[in-house]
Amino acid sequence: MVTTVRSLGLNGIAGYEVTAECFLSGGLPAFDIVGLPDAAVREARERVRAAVKNCGAKFPVSRITVNLAPAGTKKTGTVYDLPIFVGLLAADGDLPTPPKDAAFIGELSLTGALRGVSGVLPMALAAREAGIRTLYVPADNAAEATLAEGLTVYGVPDVGALVAHLKNETPLSPAPVWVPEPEETGLPDLQDVMGQEHVKRALEIAAAGGHNLLLIGSPGAGKSMLAKRLPSILPELSRPEALETSGIWSVAGLTDPRHPLLTQRPFRSPHHTISAGGMAGGGNPFPRPGEISLAHHGVLFLDELPEFHKDVVEVLRQPMEEGKVTVVRSAASETYPSHFMLLCAMNPCKCGWFGHPSGRCRCTPAQVKRYLGKLSGPMLDRIDLFSEVPPLEFENLADRSPGEPSAAIRARVTKARERQSKRFGPDGPHCNAAMGQAEIRRFCALDDEGQALMKGAYEHMGLTARSYDRILRVARTIADLDESEAIRPGHLAEALQFRPPE
Repeated sequence: MVTTVRSLGLNGIAGYEVTAECFLSGGLPAFDIVGLPDAAVREARERVRAAVKNCGAKFPVSRITVNLAPAGTKKTGTVYDLPIFVGLLAADGDLPTPPKDAAFIGELSLTGALRGVSGVLPMALAAREAGIRTLYVPADNAAEATLAEGLTVYGVPDVGALVAHLKNETPLSPAPVWVPEPEETGLPDLQDVMGQEHVKRALEIAAAGGHNLLLIGSPGAGKSMLAKRLPSILPELSRPEALETSGIWSVAGLTDPRHPLLTQRPFRSPHHTISAGGMAGGGNPFPRPGEISLAHHGVLFLDELPEFHKDVVEVLRQPMEEGKVTVVRSAASETYPSHFMLLCAMNPCKCGWFGHPSGRCRCTPAQVKRYLGKLSGPMLDRIDLFSEVPPLEFENLADRSPGEPSAAIRARVTKARERQSKRFGPDGPHCNAAMGQAEIRRFCALDDEGQALMKGAYEHMGLTARSYDRILRVARTIADLDESEAIRPGHLAEALQFRPPE
């Protein structure tokens, strides 16, 4: 007898339907799993065998063949333990055949308890698209699965409870749809930063338009402190953005079972020893999301930018332009989204004190040039805003009056983002930084005075075509913050102030 049980799998960060076909036949006892299983899937035989015996059921003494269809797709992970368990008992007559609109995912322990698995959210979304109406998942993943909406989700603590439910002896209760509770953000506030008004303005513009920003200053000037306060002024995640980002985090196993949906934009700050694979994504044999995808719809902060390996920094170039990254390995090729804000900080020289009023710098001009030369021109050309972070004067440190709170800045940023959403529509760019040539020509038109200003800047500042477009995008954001439909010369002049210093 062949019993078919529906399940789900992961292909990159997207879910897809998998069918577990269980067949019991005569012959010498054996337990085979086919359908391109990896080692973790093949080891399901021992987990299922122990779980069947420990829940009080009888393990079939026959030749068992389990086919995971589609058979031509490589199966990885431990999510198929539960459908194999259900199919095995149903084929032996110990369980009724599962409904056709029900699916099962989960990892079994030897005692029969279910352990949480990663990637439940994209699998639940795929289940909804495949017409599945009932989804059985480990209890730890139930809240995450309910985010897909349109599904009846059962959180299963162990196989004993599942068997009793499927036999209509002790029904399980459906998991309630998880709703985030209002909570304090707990993010560092910009009002704690003394002085540095010019840098705060750069952060506000970057947040309002989704622009890349580089902070340059000596040690102790406050670069890292300012950078860590950027999330406090970013607009809230929309529901589609939250689901997309949470799905990536779920595949990476980073979601919290108690708070499965990201309610704040991610802020990723990898160490400078990270590899190119860790940044872009990779793994053997199947690629996994890297830091630039985990920062999707959020911020990627690279502190001490010149200390990162050159190949790690250069790998950012294409994702910054296209909003996606394609990772190719021998076993598979995956494309991950990577719409992120790049926020960088660096010292002006190796010792960090070049240009400091104290005169502590001991670097020669050649050493300074060599240090700054670690960053390629094409990479710097992809950064929209450059801001020097000067050392604080004593008067700034002695002034204890609070600055402008992040909440007030965030209100302006959110209002500017709303103007952009209204301007571009649902099918357009998500922010000014993502504008293409068509949007730049349409929404960044300059008057005669603005054209003259840009012509002078282009000739005297050594701008490229890419940096010219980036200045227009930044000027468009400044105009949005100023609630202006047109880009005025003042907006262009401020945008030009944030180009790199000599």
